[in-house]
Amino acid sequence: MLRIEVFSDRKEALGEGPLWDVKEQRLYWIDSYGPTVHRADAKGGDAKSWTMPEPIGSLALREKGGAVVSLRSGFHFLDFDTGEVKRINETHPGELRPRMNDGKVDRQGRFVAGSMDFHETHPVGKLFRLDPDLSVHTLDTDIVCSNGPCWSPDGKTFYFTDSYTRAIWAYDYDTETGNVRSRRTFATFDKIGGFPDGATVDSEGYVWSVAVYASRLVRFDPNGVVDRIVGLPAFSVTSVIFGGANLDVAYVTSMARPYEGEYHKEREAGMTFAIYGLEVKGIPEPRFRG
Repeated sequence: MLRIEVFSDRKEALGEGPLWDVKEQRLYWIDSYGPTVHRADAKGGDAKSWTMPEPIGSLALREKGGAVVSLRSGFHFLDFDTGEVKRINETHPGELRPRMNDGKVDRQGRFVAGSMDFHETHPVGKLFRLDPDLSVHTLDTDIVCSNGPCWSPDGKTFYFTDSYTRAIWAYDYDTETGNVRSRRTFATFDKIGGFPDGATVDSEGYVWSVAVYASRLVRFDPNGVVDRIVGLPAFSVTSVIFGGANLDVAYVTSMARPYEGEYHKEREAGMTFAIYGLEVKGIPEPRFRG
């Protein structure tokens, strides 16, 4: 039976980037404008937080320990023991409008993350790949709001969205080089409502995306056809990942910051949710190899 519970009642200004770590059996998530990284066990207990020096877009765990984070200015390392944040590379030197946003690690241990316009109106964002040797490569450009990076189970199809376009794109992904090509529209949100935001892929190869500003979690089949829509307690849901001991719990983040100048009316705005009973499983998230 489908059941939705509050996992964390923290009212994040912009909750984002849920990441389930199979090794630790813990959920990581962020408040982009906190700016903060959070961690808790499967039931929301044993919680800990780290404050970031800049707005944060996403994080990934490292095989060597700690995390790699995309902060406003670029890629950084985070040491969980000391809280130290060390810059790796600036992605938009000298530019004021862009900030880094959503990102995930591919099956080969590379971190792919995009940037966005702080005001979400101009295509100043880019899609970047951070390799294990810490070199940075630009994969795509002219993006307003980067979101939802994830891969098919075989790693050969890369899904990504510029939320501004209300469409999820698919690329052919070269697993040897980490390069992308043949961008095409995978699915659109014109009839669903809202805008595509964070996304993940389940073990059956179906794509799950939250519809921000529409209170929905949407499942698409591998051809981009809507398979299921789940209503959610918060209007501005932001991202999703599967976790739990069996990878069958969907964790969904949300935001509490005002939408179009008005505060959210629902008390759950900004909270993080756990959805049980979807009867599907996710795929373990890889760790960054750099």
